[in-house]
Amino acid sequence: MTEARDFWSRRKAAVQAEAEAEVVAVEQQTIAARQAELEEKSDAEILTELNLPDPDQLQAGDDVSGFMAKAVPDRLRRRALRRLWRLNPVLANVDGLVDYGEDYTDAACVIENLQTAYQVGKGMLAHVEALAAEAEETADETPEADEPSEEPIADETPEPELAVAAVAEEPGTTTEALEEAEAAPAPRRMKFEFEG
Repeated sequence: MTEARDFWSRRKAAVQAEAEAEVVAVEQQTIAARQAELEEKSDAEILTELNLPDPDQLQAGDDVSGFMAKAVPDRLRRRALRRLWRLNPVLANVDGLVDYGEDYTDAACVIENLQTAYQVGKGMLAHVEALAAEAEETADETPEADEPSEEPIADETPEPELAVAAVAEEPGTTTEALEEAEAAPAPRRMKFEFEG
C-alpha cells in the first residue's frame, strides 16, 4: 500500500514540476520576444514607451527602481546603475573590506626575469645539493691542523635536574601520602555522548 502511495505522490510532484517548467518557458519566450522588439528601437523610444527618465540625467535621490524591471533592456539598466554609482559616494567608494578586491593575477605580481631554484615535483632539490657540494669543497680545502684532537673535550655544563613537584610536609604526613601525591593520575579527557 505504501509503494502505491509513494508512486502517486511522486507522479503528482512530477506533473506539477512539468507544469511549472512550461510556465517558466512561456515567460522566457515572451521576455525574449519583448527584448527582441526593444533591441530594434532606440534608447529614447524605449524610455518614452516605458515612461522612464534619461539615465544619464539622473540626479541624487532619483528613483532607479524603474530601470530594474524585466522589460528594460540590459544596456539601459547598466547606464542607470553607472549613473547611480557616480552620484552616491557610498556606492562609488569601496570600503576596503572587500575580500577579493585586489588583483591576484600573476601579471600583477610577477617580477621580470624572476629565477627560482624550485623545480616542480622536486622542490628545492638542486639548490640544496649545490649548497651541500659547496660545503664539502670548503671542508676539503681546510688544513688538517684544524682537525679535532682525539682527546674528548670535557663538557662543563651541568646536567639538568628533573623538577619534582614539592609537597609541603605537614606534621603527621607519612611517606606513603607523599608518594601518592607525587604519583598523581594524569588528567583525563572529557567524553560527551548525545542521545537522539
